[in-house]
Amino acid sequence: MGAKAGKVLISGASFAGLSTAFWMSRLGYQVTVVEVARGLREGGTAVDIKGNTVDIVRRMGLLDQIRSNRLSLQRWELKNERDVTERSMVLRGEGEAPPDDEFEVERTVLLNMLFDAVKDHVEVVFDDSITSLSETEDRIEATFARGARRTFDLVFGCDGVHSAVRRLCFGEEARYIHFLEQYFSITIVDKLLIERNTAQMFNVPGKAVMLNAYKNNTDIIFAFASDKEFPYDRRDEEAQRRIIADQFAGVGWRTAELLQEVRSSKSFYFDKLCQVRMPSWTKGRVALVGDAGYCPSPAAGMGGSLAIDGAAALADAMREHGRDFALAFRAYNERFRPFIEQVQAEAVRTGLESLVPRTEEAIRARNARTDSSF
Repeated sequence: MGAKAGKVLISGASFAGLSTAFWMSRLGYQVTVVEVARGLREGGTAVDIKGNTVDIVRRMGLLDQIRSNRLSLQRWELKNERDVTERSMVLRGEGEAPPDDEFEVERTVLLNMLFDAVKDHVEVVFDDSITSLSETEDRIEATFARGARRTFDLVFGCDGVHSAVRRLCFGEEARYIHFLEQYFSITIVDKLLIERNTAQMFNVPGKAVMLNAYKNNTDIIFAFASDKEFPYDRRDEEAQRRIIADQFAGVGWRTAELLQEVRSSKSFYFDKLCQVRMPSWTKGRVALVGDAGYCPSPAAGMGGSLAIDGAAALADAMREHGRDFALAFRAYNERFRPFIEQVQAEAVRTGLESLVPRTEEAIRARNARTDSSF
C-alpha cells in the first residue's frame, strides 16, 4: 500500500492489539496503540499455537522464538478427594519430542515477543484510553481520557471482552455477551505445587480445581457453575477473591491449601465464562479483533491464538482490497466467521461439560474414559 496508507488507532496492547499493530505497520499505516494499563498486562495461562496460527507466527518471524520457549505438558491427571489419580492422560512419554506443528508458550513470553516485534515501528501509549469516537465521511476523531484529541483513518478495538471501543461504537456489552453459566479465577504462583510439566484436576459437582505446573510456576484455576449471573465490581480484586473463597470453602482435595495460595498471591484474575457473539465485527471505520468481537470463552483454550488469527485475517483482507476498507471489512466478516462459529460451538458442546461437570455421575463417567481427551 505504500507509506501513506493512513493513520490507525488500536485500543489494547494484548495479543489482538499487538498483532494488528504488526500487520498494519507492515501495510504502511502509521499506527498508534493505546493501552489503559500502565504497562503490558502480563500473566495468565499458557497459549496454544497450532493449526493455522503456526503459519501466521511463521509469517511474523516469531516461530523460532516460540519453538525455543515452548512448554512441554506431558500428563493430565484427574484426582479424587484422597489425591488418588483416577485417570491419567499421557500426552507424550518421557524423552519423547513434542510435535512440530503444535506449541504451548507462556502468555507473558509471547506477549513480550509481540511487543518487541512492533515497539520500534509503532507508537504505544500506556496509561490512557479512548473515551469517545466521532466519525465523519473521511476520518474518525478519538478523544482520550488524558484530554487529547486526534484524528485517524481507522480504529481497531482490540481491548478484550469488556471492550470500550465496542461499547462506544456498537452499544452496551450486554447486547453481545452471552453468559456460559460459569465463573473462574486464575492465580500464578512462582513455585511448583505438583510435578513439572503436569496438570491435575479435581471436581465436585459444579466445581473444578485445576493445577498446571511448568518451569518453576504453577497455575491455580478455580471454576464453578452458576445458573444465574451475579453482580460484582470488576475493579475490586479483594471482593473477587472472597467470592472464590466462599464458593470453595469446605471443598476437598488440596483446596484449602490452594485457597491460601490465592489469598497471599499478587497474581489474580476473575471473570465470568462468556462468549461474545456479534452480527458484524465492523461498523463504519471501526473493526473489532479478538475477544472484543468474538471471545470463544477460556473453555475453548484458543483466546490468544484466535486473536492472532483474527489480526492476520483482517490484514489479509485489507491487503487484498487496498484502501477500500469497506470491502476489506466485509471480507473479514464473511471469511473468518465460519471458523469463529465452529470454535464457539465446540467450546459450548464439549469444553464446559468436561471441565465442570454438574453431577457426580458425569464426573465418574468422564474419569472412567480410556481415551486421551476430555
